[in-house]
Amino acid sequence: MPDSADAAIQDPAHVPLRIALLAGEESGDVLGAPLIEALRERYPDAQFAGVVGPRMQAAGCQPMESIDVLSLFGIGEVIAELPRLFKLRNSLFQRLIDWQPDVFIGIDAPSFNLGLEKRLRQAGIPTVHYVSPTVWAWREGRIKGIRESVDLMLTLMPFEAEFYREHGVDVRFVGHPLADELPLEPDREAARDALDLAPEAGKPYVAVLPGSRRSEVGKLATPFLETMRWLHKRLPDVGFLVPLANAAVREIFESAMQGGHYAGLDIKLLDGQSHQAMTAANAVLLASGTAALEACLLKRPAVAAYRLSPFTHWLLRGIGMLKVANVTLPNHLATRPIVPEYIQDAVSPEALGPHLYRWLTRPWSADPIVAECVSIHRQLRQDASHHAAEAVADLLEKHT
Repeated sequence: MPDSADAAIQDPAHVPLRIALLAGEESGDVLGAPLIEALRERYPDAQFAGVVGPRMQAAGCQPMESIDVLSLFGIGEVIAELPRLFKLRNSLFQRLIDWQPDVFIGIDAPSFNLGLEKRLRQAGIPTVHYVSPTVWAWREGRIKGIRESVDLMLTLMPFEAEFYREHGVDVRFVGHPLADELPLEPDREAARDALDLAPEAGKPYVAVLPGSRRSEVGKLATPFLETMRWLHKRLPDVGFLVPLANAAVREIFESAMQGGHYAGLDIKLLDGQSHQAMTAANAVLLASGTAALEACLLKRPAVAAYRLSPFTHWLLRGIGMLKVANVTLPNHLATRPIVPEYIQDAVSPEALGPHLYRWLTRPWSADPIVAECVSIHRQLRQDASHHAAEAVADLLEKHT
């Protein structure tokens, strides 16, 4: 009989799992950290490595690269960076092949992750894609490539899972971790206290979120500031809370502030703290993206804007690649559109401002929006990270 040490070596249960993850931006980092924690509950000795942000690294994932290497926005920006991205993807593929993970989990960033997942899958490494690309909204033809690239798709939205089942992709709807994390009844006064805001209970605040990527903030900082000035002229006591994701985007926003006549505005710049800012606010002005869902889960009425590079906008409009009228997620989950959306030249103070003015001066007008948001929150509150970890465990069992 072998001694206990030999038995441990021969017993696969004693070999630590290797789990690779790649998050493409801050929202992926937010999803990745609790997933790592849920997987570690199942596999205490597991090793985690990949492209990570600060949250994932704090959860115990060793960085192969920083999340910053993939923070891009829009087709035009990606095309300009293609040589560097191809080189990065080739390098990561080789490093992952050398490390030989038991599973690879790509979190969002489909333009980068799906190509990497396809090569890893062809090399015999099981692949999971966490967060569905918006294939249901535009470029439905991508479904063939997705089917070839992933062993398992994890979706945050129920309607996405139905789409993948119809197209023969193994899928699991897991819910959204933010719906688990955020309270069903956010406490506005506690958030205002935490942010050390003016004590006047009736003072209105607008949370302004111009995006988490430099290119995004560069396109929206000035129109958002102009909208803030438009609103201030009509409501002189309004305050603005501007959470900024990092030092780089803060520098861009501060530069835009210096370029206009905004000295009289009550603006409080914050380092992060987006959830507290939205909770403290009466309404939200935001760049379309994850922030729109966050505002919904925090039960705050929001108006969304996005500006793409001229090439990206020309491509989407000229080729007719979009299949849906609304891009913002809450509008797909609600029974009717609840987040007004504006794109390109339609992004203006005259378009954005009146929504905010109405919600601030007639707060009851937002009651139907809040009711839809409560329903969406309950629908997405599924203990997502643990369900995702369970799905990954099922996949690993199939491949052992």
